[in-house]
Amino acid sequence: MKYNFRLFWRTFYRSFFAFKNTPARLTKKRFIFLILFYLVWPLGSLVHWICFALDDILFPNYKNHPIEKPLFILGNFRSGSTFLHRLLSRDSETFTSLTTWDIYLTPSVTQKKITQFIASLDNKFFGRILHRALFAFDRATLGKIKIHPISFFQPEEDENIHMHIWDGFFVTFLFPFMDEFPDYIHFDEALSPERKKRIMTFYRSMLQRHLYANGNKHFVAKNPAFSAKIETLVEFFPDARILYIARNPLDMLPSTVSWINYARGQFTGPHDGYLYTDEILELTQHWYRHPLQYLDSHPSPRHLIVNYEDLIQRPEAVIRGFYEQFGYPDKPGLPIIIDQAVKETLSYNSDHTYSYEKMGFTREGIVEQYKDIFERFKFETREEMIPVKRLELEH
Repeated sequence: MKYNFRLFWRTFYRSFFAFKNTPARLTKKRFIFLILFYLVWPLGSLVHWICFALDDILFPNYKNHPIEKPLFILGNFRSGSTFLHRLLSRDSETFTSLTTWDIYLTPSVTQKKITQFIASLDNKFFGRILHRALFAFDRATLGKIKIHPISFFQPEEDENIHMHIWDGFFVTFLFPFMDEFPDYIHFDEALSPERKKRIMTFYRSMLQRHLYANGNKHFVAKNPAFSAKIETLVEFFPDARILYIARNPLDMLPSTVSWINYARGQFTGPHDGYLYTDEILELTQHWYRHPLQYLDSHPSPRHLIVNYEDLIQRPEAVIRGFYEQFGYPDKPGLPIIIDQAVKETLSYNSDHTYSYEKMGFTREGIVEQYKDIFERFKFETREEMIPVKRLELEH
């Protein structure tokens, strides 16, 4: 495993000394974030890498742990993947995922074993007081974020795990100096074989550590950014099940622009209007066409393309269908799990607002740019473009 020290140094340098004419101006908010980040992250990274080394000494068998029938949920941002991911995570007898806690606090087997031991002591001798305190802290901090529900203890996009080698798309949310980064948006086509191997070897080892520490289950991950690396993903996980979700671009595109601006804005600062629209247009079009072309040219019972509307309107039929198709065990209690997840999602009130016009889009323009997607999935093209505040499903 190799850490990308060069890229880490470049993002550090740009943040303090070459930030002009970038979205990451050195405002007071940005300065405070950077100071806190560089006080905490390097020390945390050192601890993680020491524990990665201890894994090789104390738990070397993790390297041979099988990853059987992993399920990867792909598609663009804001396309229902979080809803499906977290619904499946409720079937804890079948699936396991990396949570925010796993990704950022306990990525190694050693750290997982230590926290499991502490949790057992808390359960046995202290009436779960530590458990309750952590959940209270979670609600008071991450629970306040509305645009995308986040929790230490909920499954999260494990593309974030590449922060530990400083070589992945999510680093750009903290340090949006896009000219410094490789073309993650076109991962399969743009990155060198050596770089792809380094990134994916690290990712596979993280999944093996997780499964080794938590028992034999099927791993499920949702990563829109993996749409760009579907070929490499299948190469490294030949037993993978791929589920691609397609949503109407009239809903997906403005929601994605709003979300990416919100997410990057948490680490940079307020800006007039919307940024990154050219990047997002390129990203979303490629993340429709590239994975769909791959799936079309590699027909397999291990692959499935799902229309977002079908998932939302008849989730039980869709989920039971791919359980059977992908060879996952039937769950008698699945209707109850689905019903609970749908009720919680519908009661979730997002503060996610957006207007097509303010982003510089028109209905006609979006329909034309994604013409092949509208034709393939028979998405409604809608006659009028109306500014809306939508109830967003967990994307």
